[in-house]
Amino acid sequence: MGAEPTPRREVVTGAPTGRTRAAYPDSTAHDDHAVRQLMRRQVRIGLVACSLLALPLGLFPVVFRLLPDGDTSRGAVWLLLGVAPYPVLLLTGAWYVRRAEHNEGDVKGR
Repeated sequence: MGAEPTPRREVVTGAPTGRTRAAYPDSTAHDDHAVRQLMRRQVRIGLVACSLLALPLGLFPVVFRLLPDGDTSRGAVWLLLGVAPYPVLLLTGAWYVRRAEHNEGDVKGR
């Protein structure tokens, strides 16, 4: 058993044959504007999604303060903490993904 032979080096001697960005017909200043507009839309829906999450979840301390003391209160607290946030999180996440894909589809022309 001898040593492994060294791999052969490839040398590129011709001009590149791939298309550059400037060769694409849709690469114009319009693309830059469309990307900026898409970024603004994505930031806007991200802020709305954060607000939709922060409002109901931020009210939990108020709800906990309003609950009376006792065993039923402890059960309600665990129910609110263990069950209530998940539908809010899932619905907000599904809405965000749907809006983000819609915004990207608008830019791509779908």
